[in-house]
Amino acid sequence: MGAFHAYDIRGIYNVDFDRTLAYKVGYFIPELLKTDKVLVGRDCRVSSDEIHEYLVNGILDAGADVYDLGLSSTPLVYFGTANYGFKASVQITASHNPAEYNGMKVSRENALPVGLDSGLGQIKAWVDEGRPTPVAKVRGKVHGMDVREDYLAFMRKYLGDFSGLKIAFDLSNGMANLFAKEIFGEGPAYIFDTIDGRFPNHEPNPLIPKNIEPLQELVRKTGADIGVIYDGDADRVMFVDEQSRFVAPDLVIALMSKYFCGERGEKNPRVLQEIRSSKAVGEYLEKCGAELHTWRVGRAYAAPKLREIDGLWGGELAGHYYFKDFFYSDSGIFASIIVLRIMAALKKEGRTLGSVMDEISVYRNSGEINFKIEDKQGAMDAVKEYFTSKETPDKVMDFDGYRVEFPQWWFNIRPSNTEPYLRFICEAATEDLLQHKIKEAQDLLVREFGAVRS
Repeated sequence: MGAFHAYDIRGIYNVDFDRTLAYKVGYFIPELLKTDKVLVGRDCRVSSDEIHEYLVNGILDAGADVYDLGLSSTPLVYFGTANYGFKASVQITASHNPAEYNGMKVSRENALPVGLDSGLGQIKAWVDEGRPTPVAKVRGKVHGMDVREDYLAFMRKYLGDFSGLKIAFDLSNGMANLFAKEIFGEGPAYIFDTIDGRFPNHEPNPLIPKNIEPLQELVRKTGADIGVIYDGDADRVMFVDEQSRFVAPDLVIALMSKYFCGERGEKNPRVLQEIRSSKAVGEYLEKCGAELHTWRVGRAYAAPKLREIDGLWGGELAGHYYFKDFFYSDSGIFASIIVLRIMAALKKEGRTLGSVMDEISVYRNSGEINFKIEDKQGAMDAVKEYFTSKETPDKVMDFDGYRVEFPQWWFNIRPSNTEPYLRFICEAATEDLLQHKIKEAQDLLVREFGAVRS
């Protein structure tokens, strides 16, 4: 069973992990995080109830109490963890994965993520060595916990006047359904607005183009100014513009400056991007004097980094957006509130989302290209050496693979954490230059390492 990953525990239920592992994770969390109280939530997947039962029993048998949120979005668990001072929490979810998947996202005090190198690795070691799980002399108790109204009140503090906007929402049959209509009202157009853990309409992953097609059609049908789509556990959000064009999630980091620097008037904010972000993000943020920081991909790295730099906001290519105002954590609904505030202001100026995104997006981008390859480190080194031997780079970043920047183009090559894939992304000033660099990298990887593009 290979369910332990860099950011969480996740896989196909009863293939990659089962209820026994869920029990052991629950049992070991109180010791790992030195607490006798654990906050627990779960998404709507068919297997979540069984995982919940065994996870909770593990926590109770370890002598700790469970504070049970019931059905929850992942950001609701982050809110509960930080707002009420829990030192440990677990959200049962597989986020954007298909219905047969499930998993657990573990957080510590202040909703900081527990990743493989910050605690999950220790639990894995205890599981692998068969460490005993004796029932405590005083077994824990379950307490129901309802934070819904506090959470909604928190979110409503950031709401603007959206009455002039035509908005289209795809709630993906996921956990955004718990709150979206109470926050945004009945005025917008909604699709897939019932909770269904089978995800009958599309997989809850907005990064896959076919999954946003229903939203694009809804935008066209309703003449919406913007389309909004959440993933399964509502920690991610993505957008389409008034022309139904997909908005690159990294560019939204730049767009958010219109709220934080513009509407709020924040001076010289620190902003976090990840290593795959477009160069256009930093160039646009320069206009408001932002201090841009680049770091590794994934919540396990992004959330602590934003706190470390005391950043105001940050984001990822996968549609995660992190906010100091939201306990340095990611929230799809919070992010969409910010973007809709920006959109409302733009419409009053007679401007569209698409026109602004066209201003921000000044480069040609490949998107992430996957190469199946065994010698990932050797291949990364070879690509880096090949290009730097031909041209002097402006900057080289050597965390999370390599990001190498040249005057007219850059690339990032990084290994998958879970599969024999290298992920390559390239951006250039022109389409011809972009295609030329992609071909050079691909030819090298195929010739020297037998790579297969997938």
